[in-house]
Amino acid sequence: MHATREPRVSAPDDVPSDPARPADAAAEELVGALLTASRLFVAIATRSLAAVDGSLTVPQLRMLVVLDTHGPSSLVRLAERLGVNSSNALRMVERLSAADMIEKAANPNSRREVRLGLTARGRRVVREVTEARRVEIGRIVAQMPLERRADLVSALRAFTDAAGEPTAEVPGWH
Repeated sequence: MHATREPRVSAPDDVPSDPARPADAAAEELVGALLTASRLFVAIATRSLAAVDGSLTVPQLRMLVVLDTHGPSSLVRLAERLGVNSSNALRMVERLSAADMIEKAANPNSRREVRLGLTARGRRVVREVTEARRVEIGRIVAQMPLERRADLVSALRAFTDAAGEPTAEVPGWH
């Protein structure tokens, strides 16, 4: 018995394409390469977290990094920067506050607003995890051909600039 296959029906030309999908093959190839690289970066982040503080999650680290990068913040602004709703951000803040990584203080300009900032422990964790990531990424970069590194720097800067991500400071590297 042979199964019959339905004929493939293509979308009409007047149906708008998905704006989140690249329009050309080169862009699709770039998206694929970035997805692969992002898996590597998540693995590096996960290993660095486990080495420094096994109880911390990647989203919690991201919150700490945002506070480290942007300074003290309101809960609403922090949630916006993380791209999460305020209730999810509040749950993370409560966990990180209980772990002595985030401190809460009244905003001197608005008593109704609480300012969130890093504690000394929170800053230390960010520094240690960042250093562990830097070491592992450095090992990978050392394996890259020298002539390909400048192209990667340029491409990654364009990518992070397009996303609005602040440039990471790399002490001693220029």
